[in-house]
Amino acid sequence: MKYAFAKRIRHLQSSAIRDILKVVGRGDIISFAGGLPDDELFPIEGIEESFAKVFESGKKSLQYTETEGYLPLREVILERMSRKGITSYSAENVMLTTGSQQVIDLFSRVMLNPGDVILTEDPTYLAALQVFKSYEAKVVAVASDDNGMLPDDLERKMKQYKPKAIYVVPTFSNPAGRVWSLERRQQLLSQAEKGNVIILEDDPYGDIQFRQDETYTPLAALDDGTQVLYTSTFSKTAVPALRTGWVAGPFQVIRMMAQAKQANDLHSNSLSQQALYQLCMHFDLDAHIQQLIRVYESRMNMMVHCIEQANIEGLRFVKPKGGMFLWLELAPEINTTALLPEAVEAGVAYVPGEPFYADVAQKNTMRLNYTHATPEKIEHGMGLLLDLLKEKSKNPHIFS
Repeated sequence: MKYAFAKRIRHLQSSAIRDILKVVGRGDIISFAGGLPDDELFPIEGIEESFAKVFESGKKSLQYTETEGYLPLREVILERMSRKGITSYSAENVMLTTGSQQVIDLFSRVMLNPGDVILTEDPTYLAALQVFKSYEAKVVAVASDDNGMLPDDLERKMKQYKPKAIYVVPTFSNPAGRVWSLERRQQLLSQAEKGNVIILEDDPYGDIQFRQDETYTPLAALDDGTQVLYTSTFSKTAVPALRTGWVAGPFQVIRMMAQAKQANDLHSNSLSQQALYQLCMHFDLDAHIQQLIRVYESRMNMMVHCIEQANIEGLRFVKPKGGMFLWLELAPEINTTALLPEAVEAGVAYVPGEPFYADVAQKNTMRLNYTHATPEKIEHGMGLLLDLLKEKSKNPHIFS
């Protein structure tokens, strides 16, 4: 049968990362590709006890709930956000979602018309680009460096494109692991306010902070509750399988997103929400996060040490201050997309940087994840990858 799909599906694309994960699923490949937390660190006993407490409350725990989500968990989230200085919201300004990925979709559904412009960092989160394009928005990248969007280019593109929205991951960004300076955050807010443009701040990695002596103030903490939508998730700090994220922002926007969500799935998994509430109440989630930080920082340091020891000409990176990713820029003539099959053949996988760019891609880039592989696999896998990069840097025949 010939299926008559909607015209808008021409904008749907398979995730490059998911495609890579299918290839590297066999056990003999060391993968730095997926943005996966370490499943060995999942708080399995805490999760089991949390679900047991939910079921102790009786059959009511299995009933439908309101679209905005389980109120006690939303109140816990408000308290946790207040520790970051985000204090402009009440429970009616918070909605629980099926991961923070759903927030990006709901935001796009209620805010973006076909042809509307949304500004992003360069590079930016691949799955966000996929969502924006699926709603036929025009994604325009703002030139960025290690401190965030470049103010001059931001101002120029605000005037030129008159965007409907701005999407950023200012703390431990995906893929580049950047941390925006406070000055750049303030400049973005100023430009957005001047242009009456809403900002979607995506903060899935903010709790995985290695430098405890530094403060990275969320945009939402600098805002009065009118300009910024803030989204985060429990996937990186608790477990991803519970698929629970949230969005906080202006009530009018949250209300419209809730109506869109009603038409989508009525509400997200309420059992997961209740279990997460019990986890927050009866399990030391903060101590668990500190354990994650210690382990992940150690693995990041091992990966960085391997790179520094290799001393490859033309290779540039910035040591991450948190999050899950390390971003490599290689010699201009090396195309990491073309190189990937050779890397997989050698026994190691990464994500090429090309899909993370909205406009002109830097094909000599790659994203490495350091949170999932064991220290032994990091050492061995980086050896395989760096040997290959050394070979190509000396005799480059993988051209951009």
